[in-house]
Amino acid sequence: MTRRHGPVLAGSPGWSRGPAPITSAAGRARPSRRGRAARPQRGAVTAELALGLPLLLSVTVGLVWLLAAGVAQVRAVDAARETARALARGDDRAAAVALGQRVATSGALIRVDVGGGRVRVVATAPVAGPGGVFAVLPTVQVEATAVAVVEDDGGGW
Repeated sequence: MTRRHGPVLAGSPGWSRGPAPITSAAGRARPSRRGRAARPQRGAVTAELALGLPLLLSVTVGLVWLLAAGVAQVRAVDAARETARALARGDDRAAAVALGQRVATSGALIRVDVGGGRVRVVATAPVAGPGGVFAVLPTVQVEATAVAVVEDDGGGW
């Protein structure tokens, strides 16, 4: 069989007057979109929205809670660092811990260990769950540790 290149002429094999009707596997014409075939799909968007909207809301609340946990972690790191720096400079222990409490989130616990020429500070802060329907989620603890060398206050530059 040779293949012909070029336009297909009217009346020749392969030419038609318009698009062929869409047929099913059995050879019968299928109803149009406006016909009966579209009726079972009616309300499908509403059902999908009713199922998808709570899922979307749950994911959004989860992401916001994850962001809050990240912020609490950063603030715990900052609190531990600031407390360790203040203690390494020789500031009063109560004042340094109070500084760390101001930097950290509410409910944070700051533990200090001084020894061997070093200061080790551990800041632990709770991150409550998102609440509401998600109140069953447990509170998460974030923790940060900072270590600083105690500065020598004698014999400066």
